[in-house]
Amino acid sequence: MNPGKLPFEKERELLIRREEETNPDFGCLPTERTIEELLKGCIINIDKPAGPTSARITDFVKEIIGTKKCGHSGTLDPGVTGVFPVGVGTGTKALHSLLIAGKEYLTLMRLHEEISERKLKKVLKRFTTKLYQTPPIKSNVNRVLRIREVYYTKLIESEVKDALFTVGCEAGTYIRRLCYDIGEVTGSGAHMQQLRRTRVANFNEDTLFTLQQLKDAFVFWKEGDESELRKALLPMESALSHLPKVTLSDSAIPSVTTGAQLAVPGILSVESGISPGELVAVLSQKGEGVLYGSALVSSEDMVSLPKGLAIKTERVLMNPSIYSPK
Repeated sequence: MNPGKLPFEKERELLIRREEETNPDFGCLPTERTIEELLKGCIINIDKPAGPTSARITDFVKEIIGTKKCGHSGTLDPGVTGVFPVGVGTGTKALHSLLIAGKEYLTLMRLHEEISERKLKKVLKRFTTKLYQTPPIKSNVNRVLRIREVYYTKLIESEVKDALFTVGCEAGTYIRRLCYDIGEVTGSGAHMQQLRRTRVANFNEDTLFTLQQLKDAFVFWKEGDESELRKALLPMESALSHLPKVTLSDSAIPSVTTGAQLAVPGILSVESGISPGELVAVLSQKGEGVLYGSALVSSEDMVSLPKGLAIKTERVLMNPSIYSPK
């Protein structure tokens, strides 16, 4: 694992099976969708405030933009703030890939006794590994023992009994429990004071919108200025950006969006490093999300095998009519 990086952050090469031009009459670049199209399927990176539940935040988004369908990418406890991707309309179909993606948190921990910064750094390093965790009593899930991996930690600042540090970790890691366990190892005791999520896969604080900013942007759009709302409504494909990618020919899209499994002849290119069982994003040549699924063969096999199935579909994202002959 690279220091300070989540598992998906690794260099991949593009492997070409064959080249083919895309038909401009079908589909479009995700960045060229109209606001009306984005409102039917997008992701909004909400800056969650402390207080409301995750379900209430999605309800607020529904009320602001007037949609019936919203979902979120994983529950945050009411007191936790920060990165909270919300799927709108068909954008909810892509949220599963974020549920299992790596997360990053900024954590303020209160130590019950003062310890040296050097000792604290050593203890944090010990917790950069796979951990056995039982969710804390204050969490909103069943308290069963689970294994979760901490990919990296970084102490940003420590003063007297307060320590501010970042944690990059597997989905489902309990930072409140992590703080408690750190306190046990240091011998001082500790508890979590504040928690802010700073990353979910590729979503970070750069694209955050508060609920008020979203409401203002929607009003501006109604008055003829779409610039701010366009910044808020991220294409659905943004929820797939952390996954290794497979690109299809236009002719293969109608069949895989109507139930057929993806076979290798329909593939134009793949990113290197894909292993069987790995979750992958399948895109059109224009970068549109077609589906995501589990790889059945490696990247190398996808570009070299003459026939056979390549990916087991988990969720179709694209409307079949988009690439169907008129």
